[in-house]
Amino acid sequence: MLVVALVISTQTTRIRTQALSAAGREARTDTLYQLARRLAGQNGVFDLVRTASSFAEEVLPCEVVIFFPDQNRITFSRRSSDLLPLPRSEESLAQGVFETGEKAGLTTKVSKHASALYLPLRGARQVVGVLAAIPKPPAQLDQEQVRLLELFANQTAIAMERSNSHHAAEEARVRMQTEEMRSSLLSAVSHDLRTPLASITGAASTLRSQGERISTETRDELLDSIADEAERLGRLVANLLDITRLESGVELRCDGYPVEEIVGSVLQRMDRQLRNRPVETRLPENLPLIYVDDVLTGQLLVNLLENADKYTPEGTPIELTAEANEDAVVLEIRDRGPGFAEGDERRIFEKFYRRNVKGVRGVGLGLPICRAIVEAHRGKIEAFNRLGGGAVFRIHLPLAKQS
Repeated sequence: MLVVALVISTQTTRIRTQALSAAGREARTDTLYQLARRLAGQNGVFDLVRTASSFAEEVLPCEVVIFFPDQNRITFSRRSSDLLPLPRSEESLAQGVFETGEKAGLTTKVSKHASALYLPLRGARQVVGVLAAIPKPPAQLDQEQVRLLELFANQTAIAMERSNSHHAAEEARVRMQTEEMRSSLLSAVSHDLRTPLASITGAASTLRSQGERISTETRDELLDSIADEAERLGRLVANLLDITRLESGVELRCDGYPVEEIVGSVLQRMDRQLRNRPVETRLPENLPLIYVDDVLTGQLLVNLLENADKYTPEGTPIELTAEANEDAVVLEIRDRGPGFAEGDERRIFEKFYRRNVKGVRGVGLGLPICRAIVEAHRGKIEAFNRLGGGAVFRIHLPLAKQS
């Protein structure tokens, strides 16, 4: 009977142990699932380590700090916590854990009198950081808690490695796009700089070498050519400077301005350029003031009118209209040119994109500058084909604030 009782007691103990072990595994699984959910909502490495540290402290009786490397060295300055609950003297211990990939400190044989347990954050390819767990007195870390911390460290490391890989891939993509843009810029600018310079040089050389032998009419034509090409060259340089300034975050100097005042100034400025085509304006007398930077808004209209002049047959009209709605003044520039090919309505606002129209020169910056100006004003610009042929550019600009 005694033997039977011992057997039953042993089996009961084993069943209880298995039940506790199963319950422990289930609890760990649920905890790690909750951690995975929290980490999935974070993007940057810093947000990841803060989330992981905070969650570990919720489920374990300890403070948790995660350190990540700076130029392949662990520094206590790069950490998940605002405060440092560890002595600076243990920084070398954390570095050792980072280098060897082995835990150290409390509950281990390496520096067991340290103030924390240091665990490596070991990813699939390398160690990406170090987790330090400092027990809250009088608690001590038991084997189950250490095991859970190790699982925390592994899961956090995988998330950090994934974030680092995504960041590296994004940097590579940006570098590639920058290189492509640089190549496009050099190609476009070199061509568009050489062409007017060649014309200016040729005309100037002719005037210098044959000035006394050519007619007054020819001399005037050469001088006009020099002036036109120099003006075109100036616009190209101005566009390059404008797009750089706008993309770097220009500070707007906004105030309330009458639409007709800005339009009138622009048309006066472009009088010579638009001399061979009619420009029809329809501006209602009761238009409210618009809250804009008048210099940039003037440049916006100049670029749109130049675009219409460039892509439409000489002598065809350009229309400029305006009307007000509840929160904006809507301006439209309409022409009777060839309009847009399918898909061009959006692409024309991309830098260095040029429509394939024979005989039209340009570097492809005028319309991207227009978009940048409008977006800086929190407005909207769109382009579409006009019924009966031609193109329409529609701009929404904010109204002036009512006093």
